[in-house]
Amino acid sequence: MIRVIIERRIAESLEQVYEQRARAALREAVDIPGFISGETLQDAKNPNHRVILSNWRSEQHWYRWQNSPQRRAMMAQIRPMLEDEERVLVLRHTGQSDWG
Repeated sequence: MIRVIIERRIAESLEQVYEQRARAALREAVDIPGFISGETLQDAKNPNHRVILSNWRSEQHWYRWQNSPQRRAMMAQIRPMLEDEERVLVLRHTGQSDWG
């Protein structure tokens, strides 16, 4: 399993429209092969800063979705609402045991 962190900064006054489109995108991702789970978090000090955490079965599943026509279409709707390009970080487990 891998984790993908997506960081977005929403342009001022576009939060509500962004929320509607981002929720629709998450609903679409649920049906994508390899998608396990996801959640969206809002920065406690900056409501226009969002972080999306998602779990995927493999890097191949994520990259297939990231480069898919469906995600490109979704990003074409979301990108104009962002202050800058989204940042994507793909994380693999190190094999070391969890803390605690």
